[in-house]
Amino acid sequence: MAVSLTRWNASDYLETPEDMLAYLDEAARTGEPALLQAALGDVARARGMSEVARSAGVGRESLYKSLSADGNPSFQTVARVVAALGGQISVTPRSDVASARGHLGP
Repeated sequence: MAVSLTRWNASDYLETPEDMLAYLDEAARTGEPALLQAALGDVARARGMSEVARSAGVGRESLYKSLSADGNPSFQTVARVVAALGGQISVTPRSDVASARGHLGP
């Protein structure tokens, strides 16, 4: 019996703006830039790459390239895409870094 496989695509399951932002937030929390980049691409495809590119003020082809596995988006592009998707970038202390005295360190 032959088995038929299809590639899983996260963008097929991101239906609401809340789903999309929660997905991006979890990707960002991993601290892995490549994972956040991939998640941004998934969400942009789910929302519509042309719409996201237009809202972010970047070219559609440029956005596809930046968010591809081989891409290297600038921070400006990432910030614009996050804003176009209705999100904002924030920084919070990692739980393993913050101490009771409020010191931050490596």
